[in-house]
Amino acid sequence: MSWDTPIRKELDLVEEEIWKNVDSKQALLMDICMHVIGAGGKRIRPGLALLAYKAVGGKSAPNIIGIAAAFELIHSATLIHDDINDSGELRRGRVAAYKKFGVQKALIAGDFLFVRSFRLGGYWNQKVVEIISEACTATAESEILQQAYEFDPNTRLETYLKIIEGKTAMSMWAACKVGAYLGEGAQRQIEHIGQFGLNVGMAFQIVDDMLDINGNVKDLGKPKGVDLTDGKPTLPLMIAMKDKKVGKRLSAIFVKEKKGKEEVEEALELVLRTDALERSHKKACGFADKALDHLSTIKDSSYKESMQQLVESILNRKM
Repeated sequence: MSWDTPIRKELDLVEEEIWKNVDSKQALLMDICMHVIGAGGKRIRPGLALLAYKAVGGKSAPNIIGIAAAFELIHSATLIHDDINDSGELRRGRVAAYKKFGVQKALIAGDFLFVRSFRLGGYWNQKVVEIISEACTATAESEILQQAYEFDPNTRLETYLKIIEGKTAMSMWAACKVGAYLGEGAQRQIEHIGQFGLNVGMAFQIVDDMLDINGNVKDLGKPKGVDLTDGKPTLPLMIAMKDKKVGKRLSAIFVKEKKGKEEVEEALELVLRTDALERSHKKACGFADKALDHLSTIKDSSYKESMQQLVESILNRKM
């Protein structure tokens, strides 16, 4: 079974809600949003919100569908803005929105998605909005922090972990915490499920950074080596740049703001000569284990089992 099997029906309703909320009087605005959302995606954040809700005993599906959709709308908005910040060419196999429609129009579309998502969140109460706002704040702060360390081969592990916590993990923390809260879980359960999401997000991003080194281009929907090209210090690169045999040459390529295709390919090959991927995967497994530990506060169910399966699928990702 896939990790989302028990919530497949609810995810279909979430998908309907997502499309309903990109409706606009401006056809071009809709086109941009549909270009991004229609490219697909794993829908992990809505899935986490649904699973957390169900795992603590949430019963009424309408109570969680809208907020689960809001998390995907927020995620889509951040992808639009990320591509602009990073000058990304492709996203999920499609031309980045700003490349197709222009920077100004893409920015407006991202803002539009943020507004629509907060409208959905605002149907509930201040607590829900506070959790979502905290995650969005962390995302913005991590983007600024990441830019401050671009092309820095001496970036510390603590800095990298802080970046990926805000960039990826906090949105999963929020999805889980809001889901458990709306499902009326006990306060202890809400906190632990939130920490489950946080650690899942940390593992997810580390694996994502590994795939930028050795992933399949067709599956990724974008070229390999994007982080290297952009000078982003990811865990595999940071480890490899400290290798006694290849570190010096790899660092020399990494710090160059403009890299040729051959240099990028050489650098990726240098990383593969080290144990950087193995050590990175071990770090991801550590976060995965922490995530699973936090599930001890909820009763066994198909939803808890799905959360466990999600962790396993993240560690074995190919795309």
